[in-house]
Amino acid sequence: MRVVRVSPHRSEGESIPLIMWTVVLALLPAFAVGLYVFGWRAAYVTVLSAASCVGWEALIQKLRGVRVTVADGSAVVSGVLLAFVLPASVSWYVPVVGAFVAMGIAKQAFGGLGANFFNPALVARVFLQFAFPSQVNMPEWPIVAPQVTGLARLAKSVAPGSPDAVTSATPLAVLKANPGAAWEAIPGSQPFGPPLAWLLPAGAAWAVFALLVAFAAAGIYLEATRGKRLAAVAGVGALLLFGVVPTGDISFGLVPGCIGETSAWALLLGGLALVYYRCINWRLPLAYIVTVAVLASVLPTRAGDGSLVVGFSFERTLVHVFGGGLFLGAFFMITDMVTSPLTSKGQVAFGVIAGVMAALIRLYAGYPEGVCYSILLANATRPLVDRLTMPTVFGSRRRAAPARPAG
Repeated sequence: MRVVRVSPHRSEGESIPLIMWTVVLALLPAFAVGLYVFGWRAAYVTVLSAASCVGWEALIQKLRGVRVTVADGSAVVSGVLLAFVLPASVSWYVPVVGAFVAMGIAKQAFGGLGANFFNPALVARVFLQFAFPSQVNMPEWPIVAPQVTGLARLAKSVAPGSPDAVTSATPLAVLKANPGAAWEAIPGSQPFGPPLAWLLPAGAAWAVFALLVAFAAAGIYLEATRGKRLAAVAGVGALLLFGVVPTGDISFGLVPGCIGETSAWALLLGGLALVYYRCINWRLPLAYIVTVAVLASVLPTRAGDGSLVVGFSFERTLVHVFGGGLFLGAFFMITDMVTSPLTSKGQVAFGVIAGVMAALIRLYAGYPEGVCYSILLANATRPLVDRLTMPTVFGSRRRAAPARPAG
């Protein structure tokens, strides 16, 4: 007797809790940098935001009469991401209110996990930006003073009036005021160069860079032909971390900004982990980052004095890629499984759409950072992108649009 069962016929062992808690672990490097740069307030805001999301979701699910699912980790992920896009100096009620907006309005009002159209953490961030503008949109952002070293940094406050805190504009805010500023003119930067350029003589650095390129190419080949995903992630990761990402406070994360967005190094490490565990599709963050980098390099913009800045600018690209929340958005927000397209082709198109939005907002709008709004605007296009890129069932044809009557 032949037994026929409905699909799926093969289980990979993945589950929602496993994916969500893997994302939480991948966020730990960025959290560690935030704790070092912003002191104990970073942990305070992050824990409060995550706990508030869990509490609000459990309460709302109880009131709705549905099963409480906070153990799956999705509320924790939203809470951590919400904290990561907030300054460490916000008052306690800011993440609590934001958590209610994220869980109650952006998620549960649509039916819960899997039914929401927009990323809950980003919806809450937009709400808080207008509800508490003086705490979320500051002209100068505080960090723990550089002279405070060692474990003492973890016990310091980043309150703007604290003697152990210093305040300055974020790299993107500096670039917004002067789009023609050189890379070295941005606070926290140093002459451009990846770690190889500083650790080795010029000839040896180029030789090691060539080896890293070969290692990455070999890893990609092994993954494509034999499914050796670890080889591809290790090869590409080593090339990016040691031969591409620049050194300096900007890419390390020792600059003013939101709790979890400042360190490109830490976020890249977490993103590579998500790619390895197949929690995200690498095509989506790559399309997003490359689109922003290309457009930021070639699009004209105006300087603070009103003069037009035209032409390719590699240094401007460095600030746009490494000086804001692009990596956090690329690896942990735009890749949200619920609010991103299903197919690889659709995810590439989705990343390009969001990248165009981010570049236009950063260059031409009054707000220096465009990651949050670009992802939310792209979320609105996701049903259309899915419809246009979803493959047809074998043996079927796409239904043609009905013809409009003449006249």
